[in-house]
Amino acid sequence: MSTTPTARIDGVSVTTTASVYFDGKCVSHGITFADGTKKSVGVILPATLTFNTGAPEIMECVAGSCEYKLAGTDAWVKSSAGEQFSVPGNAQFEIRVTEPYHYICHFG
Repeated sequence: MSTTPTARIDGVSVTTTASVYFDGKCVSHGITFADGTKKSVGVILPATLTFNTGAPEIMECVAGSCEYKLAGTDAWVKSSAGEQFSVPGNAQFEIRVTEPYHYICHFG
């Protein structure tokens, strides 16, 4: 699905301490909306990484691009700015990045 990438998020609380994963290849900050909805915003630097989800996630590409592969599939799928992909809860996915991939992760 392709849309205009989200450029700004207003009216949220931001966790100022970053979550740093994979030796700094993925860095994100948690944000909480007034209604309690939680998301994270971050960047993944060039690497191939494997993530495990708890809740379902929607990964929205804000800038850059990636290729992802969901568990149980063999196909790598490209996702660029303005596009998003869904990952089921309690699942695993691989992400391959060759340029900084800026994202918003929408949980649940």
